[in-house]
Amino acid sequence: MSVVPVFLYHAVSHTSPPWLAPYTVSPRTFVEQLDMIADSGLRVVPLRRLVASLRGGPALPARSAVLTFDDGYADFAATVAPLLAARGLPSTLYVTTGALTGAGAPPGGGPFPSVPTLSWAQVRELDAAGVEIGGHTVTHPQLDTLSRASVREEVAGCKRRIEDALGHRVDSFAYPHGYSSRTVRAVVGEAGWTSAAAIRSASAFSSERDDPLRFGRLMVLADTGRDRFALWTRGEGAPVAPFAEGLRTRGWRAYRRARAMTGRPYRALPA
Repeated sequence: MSVVPVFLYHAVSHTSPPWLAPYTVSPRTFVEQLDMIADSGLRVVPLRRLVASLRGGPALPARSAVLTFDDGYADFAATVAPLLAARGLPSTLYVTTGALTGAGAPPGGGPFPSVPTLSWAQVRELDAAGVEIGGHTVTHPQLDTLSRASVREEVAGCKRRIEDALGHRVDSFAYPHGYSSRTVRAVVGEAGWTSAAAIRSASAFSSERDDPLRFGRLMVLADTGRDRFALWTRGEGAPVAPFAEGLRTRGWRAYRRARAMTGRPYRALPA
């Protein structure tokens, strides 16, 4: 079974608040990782090509990879987008609509305190420049602990807001914290999203047999060293999706749901 590394980044910055620091890579490290991808012979393709193949379309070229970015931090426009554009690399940016700022609004509000986030104007500019804009809910909750109605508000509301801002359809979604369930995935599909990115076992390769509504990704963290990243570029060092949801995952969901029902929600770090 061929594997597809779908790399997941959050912040690319020299500095981050303590809660985001584990999910932040420095610009220098990011450039080194882009060079490692190129040197390994991987070909970065748009996410839509992976999704099309998972839905029965043309197979991906051998040694394909995908670049994705979650949340919508301001460093994507300032740092990431220019680096990708200089290399001609496609990417998908999943934005949390409640975190994006409007004209005159202070940065770092909403779900991601103390961190500058993109403005809607910047999101429109990125879209016009060829970056695929996807959805990451309205408020970045743990969707699998919410009622079906609340999930619908987060999932469908996010889609409407992005499409209103961009003036065209958007198709790609990512689950906050990687958390989903059968019900959540059903609502995502009903809302019109054609793909949804997951995070399973912290990191997993996607494959030609993966589920388009919970395809695997490799989460790049501050402590992801060169050796581990090099393994990923060779298609090694992580499990390969799809795989069945285990008892541990179901138990963890039940625990978080119970916490939420008692008014003491588990405080997951943004991802």
